[in-house]
Amino acid sequence: MHTIGTVKEMAKQSNNMVMKKEGRSMEDTAVRQASLRRTTKETDIALTLILDGDGSFIGTTGIGFLDHMLTLFAVHGGFTLQIEATGDLDVDTHHTVEDIGIVLGEAFKEALGDKKGIARYGHFYCPMDETLVRTVIDFGGRPYTVFDVEFTVPYLGTMEAEMVREFVYAFAVHSACNLHISCLYGTNNHHKAEAVFKSWAHAVRQAVTRLNSTAVLSSKGVL
Repeated sequence: MHTIGTVKEMAKQSNNMVMKKEGRSMEDTAVRQASLRRTTKETDIALTLILDGDGSFIGTTGIGFLDHMLTLFAVHGGFTLQIEATGDLDVDTHHTVEDIGIVLGEAFKEALGDKKGIARYGHFYCPMDETLVRTVIDFGGRPYTVFDVEFTVPYLGTMEAEMVREFVYAFAVHSACNLHISCLYGTNNHHKAEAVFKSWAHAVRQAVTRLNSTAVLSSKGVL
């Protein structure tokens, strides 16, 4: 397993190669990343995000199902994501899941910086057997969430099913994005959750992709 230091160097080398291929100035090759820590009386979350990473999830949230979903998110988004988390899981998963969503959202906001040159918008349909989920996202600085996914079981692994919605909401608020996720149809609850995280990851990857521009994609000039 790579350490986060070696992963950062690998990401930087990969980023430089992409920028050279696209003919961009090497002055703009800084790795888009963020390392944050949030400590409360309920949780302690340390997180490192590299946007142009190697599609890996390192560490653990203490919640097996959430680890599985975040692995999917990292792989399908092409992100490098390292998380070490402890929380009051003897109570339930609420505080830990919500706080990880908060820190992940803040990490995206920091890594994107002034958002110059990014596509800003992304959308993706993800089928998984009988299930189809659609995600549409806008990193326009206006936090809003529409989460139209219903689960018919109380738990996904040891995580309360309702916490998927809370995780998405926390991410949207703290990354300042407009995020719409809808399950168009489906019956299997695990398939629904997987399709949510996969479609979300692909939509985010589209939105954070660098365009051949240094301008902010907004008539206001800022996001």
